[in-house]
Amino acid sequence: MTNIRPMILLAPLLMFLSLAYMLPFAGVIGWSVTIPEPGLQNYAAALTDPLILSVFWRTLRICAVVTAISVAMGYLLSLLWVRGTPLVRTLTELCILIPFWISVLTRAFGWLALLSSRGLLNGWLEGLGIIDDPLRLVRNEFGVIVGMVHFMIPFAVFPLASAMRNVDERVLLAARGMGASRTRTFWQVFVPMTAAGIMGAALLVFVFAIGFFITPAILGGGRSVMVAEMIYLRIFQSPDWGLAAAVSVILMVAISALLALLLKQLSPKDAK
Repeated sequence: MTNIRPMILLAPLLMFLSLAYMLPFAGVIGWSVTIPEPGLQNYAAALTDPLILSVFWRTLRICAVVTAISVAMGYLLSLLWVRGTPLVRTLTELCILIPFWISVLTRAFGWLALLSSRGLLNGWLEGLGIIDDPLRLVRNEFGVIVGMVHFMIPFAVFPLASAMRNVDERVLLAARGMGASRTRTFWQVFVPMTAAGIMGAALLVFVFAIGFFITPAILGGGRSVMVAEMIYLRIFQSPDWGLAAAVSVILMVAISALLALLLKQLSPKDAK
C-alpha cells in the first residue's frame, strides 16, 4: 500500500505528460513516414541532402561554441556568487537573475539594436573615429553566438553554483595546509570537485541550445540557419511536412542518445 500510493498520486501527471508530449510526437513520427507517401524517403533525404547536413553541422558547431563559452563564463559567475563577499554575491545574483526574467525575444531585439550596422556600438565606434565602416556583428554566426550565450549563461550558473556549494571546505584547507598554492588548490582540487556541475551545465546548455529558434532567426537573419529554424521553414514556407517531421525525429533521437550517454557518465557506478 505504501508503494502504491505514490503511483496513484503520479498517475495524473503521467497521463498529462503522455497526452501533451508523447501523442504529438507520435503524430510527428507518423508524418515522417506517410507524407507525401508511405516510406522512409524523408529520412533518406534528411541524411543525404547536402543542405540539410550543412545545417546539422552548423547547429552542432554553434552549440559547441555556445556551450564552451557559457560554461566558462558561468563558472566565473558562480565563483563570485558562491565564494564572493556579501556585496559581490548580491550584485552577482542580480546580474544573473535580472536577465533571466527578461524574455528571449526582448533580449534578441536588444542585441540587434546594439550590434546592427546602424546600432549603438557601431555608432559609438564611428563617432570616436575607431572604425570607418560599420562592423558586421549580426546577421551572421557571431551575432547568433553572442545572443545565445547571453541567454544560456544563467542556465549554466545554477548547476555550477550547486556543485560549488557542495565542496567540502576542509578539503581545500587540507590542500592549503599541505603547502599547495591557491592556484594549484583551485585547479587540482576545487575544479575536479566541481566536475559533475561542469558536466551538468554543459549538458543543460547544449541540449537547450540545439533547439534554439528565436535568437538564431533574429540575429542570424536567415544566414545562419539552425535546425529548429529549418524545421519551421520546411513546415510554414515550403511546405514540406514529411521532411520537417523526419528532421525533428532525427533531432530528438540525437538528443536522447546524448542525454543517455552523459547520464551514464555521471552515474555513481561509473564514478572513479
